[in-house]
Amino acid sequence: MVDSRTPVIVGVGQSIDRLDSPGYQRLSAVQLAVSAARAALAGVPADVIDVVAGVRQFEISVPGADTPLGISDNFPRSVASRLGAKPRRAVLEVTGGQSPQHLVNEFAAAIATGEAGVVLLAGGEAISTIERYAEADDRPDFTEHVDGDLEDRGYGLDGMFSLTLMAHGLADMPAQYALLENARRARLGLSRSAYAAAMGSLFAPFTRVAAANPFAAAPVARDAAQLATASDANRPIADPYTRYLVARDKVNQGAAVVMMPVSEAQRLGIPPSRWIFLAGHADLRERDLLQRPDLSSSPAAGAAARHALSVAGIGVDQLATIDLYSCFPIAVFTVAESLGLAVDDPRGLTVTGGLPFFGGPGNNYSMHAIASTVGRLRSAGGFGFVGANGGSMTKYSAGVYSSSPVEWTPDESPRLQSSLDAAALVTEAEEADGEATIETYTVKHGREGRRRGIVVGRLADDGRRFVANGLADFLADPATEPIGTRIRVRPTGLRNEVAFG
Repeated sequence: MVDSRTPVIVGVGQSIDRLDSPGYQRLSAVQLAVSAARAALAGVPADVIDVVAGVRQFEISVPGADTPLGISDNFPRSVASRLGAKPRRAVLEVTGGQSPQHLVNEFAAAIATGEAGVVLLAGGEAISTIERYAEADDRPDFTEHVDGDLEDRGYGLDGMFSLTLMAHGLADMPAQYALLENARRARLGLSRSAYAAAMGSLFAPFTRVAAANPFAAAPVARDAAQLATASDANRPIADPYTRYLVARDKVNQGAAVVMMPVSEAQRLGIPPSRWIFLAGHADLRERDLLQRPDLSSSPAAGAAARHALSVAGIGVDQLATIDLYSCFPIAVFTVAESLGLAVDDPRGLTVTGGLPFFGGPGNNYSMHAIASTVGRLRSAGGFGFVGANGGSMTKYSAGVYSSSPVEWTPDESPRLQSSLDAAALVTEAEEADGEATIETYTVKHGREGRRRGIVVGRLADDGRRFVANGLADFLADPATEPIGTRIRVRPTGLRNEVAFG
């Protein structure tokens, strides 16, 4: 038998409140998290909860965001109070889709060392309801004031945004990922049409998983051509992305996980058939976007995925289930390549249906992936992998789950991070002037046909990297290959502008 302090997941839960459902209730983020937590706590009394850690909602993920329906001023304790719990500690995690898996990794370690007992991890998003009722006369009031301390870890946005990125229209994730995606296409030597087909082929199986998932926000199966071909319903977002290829954040979903030491699970009489062990884990961070030597991949994401498997002592072929974070195709492609996984692996690369189809509930998607993985492993046994990604492939947390008892093993993420941080950086030219070459690009498509060209390039004289605007028509032309094109760049106040030399 494993050590009595070994952490185990004993409960998981999910919730959904679809706008088009007959049972739609206009639930708040807190209520959605509570609904999921109640399911996760089945058989576990709320008064034994030692720690509640909450995933930060999108509304409070950046400074100054609008909260038209109101929010809780202490999300973890709002969840706890509705459950009748009085935890010793309440935590609100930083921004990023890595948050759920990172919290599992962190608090599994805390349980193993005796620093935590029963831990509830919970998150919820009511983005669809907020959007629908923001201006309505009968809008619900989600404001909650809760007493008690809160360990608010802040936004955690360092290195993810800059004045340069924002000035050039790169404050949103679709545009940032589009730059990475086009860089990958060029590295592979694929035409625009061939790469679009590859993205559609990658995600078509995801839609079929979502179609069978009762917690999915968009349970509709689509073929590869439907996903990759622009239409009225599938409008261009940021080249090479259409709407169906990007995370769907207009959702109302919640998910929760309950963890505790084996000794507490035994004391509470929770049967071992419900226990799921964290066999492997890792948390790594990529360099800031414009510093990365290669914009077409993510060494940190790949290293985290491989290290989690190494800690678990298994190979990728031993996994029964796999969920690769799928906010955009490149997030899946990159980790699949690093693990040697084919995109048509018969096991599938998602257990939920993925962020564009299951739904991308803010920072909390991977809590659903973990819950779904636990459910599958309880039924069929084996190992399951969950990869969780934050920022523009900036933060990556990975977990390997096991239905069989596994002793807790610390990972070596700090050592790996030091190695990653030692790699050479690319120098940025905030004000760029001179002859240059296009390294990657995107075109942002707004309403009513508005377009904005964005270029990342390298100066010919010293190789420094820059961001600039311009050449939208050329960049959007399907008959062109912009990458490698010689251009001229010049500074114009807060921005750089590019033109043909």
